[in-house]
Amino acid sequence: MTKRLVIGITGATGSIYAIRMLERIKEIPDVESHLIVSPSGLLNIHYELGMDRKSVNALADHVHGFRDVGATLASGAFDTAGMIVLPCSMRTLAACAHGFSDNLITRAADVHLKERRRLVLAVRETPFNLAHLRNMTAVTEMGGIIFPPLPAFYHHPKNLDEMIDHTVARMLELFGIDSGGPKWEGT
Repeated sequence: MTKRLVIGITGATGSIYAIRMLERIKEIPDVESHLIVSPSGLLNIHYELGMDRKSVNALADHVHGFRDVGATLASGAFDTAGMIVLPCSMRTLAACAHGFSDNLITRAADVHLKERRRLVLAVRETPFNLAHLRNMTAVTEMGGIIFPPLPAFYHHPKNLDEMIDHTVARMLELFGIDSGGPKWEGT
């Protein structure tokens, strides 16, 4: 049975995580990606990675318009394994925390919360102010997961790619998707 994973990309730094996740999903049978990219997300992808909309969209199985709140993803009837906003801006976090469904990313996130499906927000900001922390608490209390994409070092990464791959593997595991990343073996 195919798992559908919704991936929202917003304008926070760290778009490489989303691109790598889309690349990994392409390699995993029975996982289907549904992509939504905000205008700021696309701007950031272009700035950080030099990619255009066409090359980003080519990595996804399905692409949905940012303003298309009538898309299938806007309904609880569209079954998914979950949704990740990667990276997640503080604006998108605030919208999720307060139920503002003014675009397809925030509407799909709201649907995942109301349907009690897995929602992961990979927040990218530092340091956090009190509003950020309260919004993270609100999303957590509603059943969402806050996952800042912080690198781990216990697997002794040799380069930035290995750090990114490990973080993406950890994120995919939250949806029951094994991408073969390193696992903690104990000391």
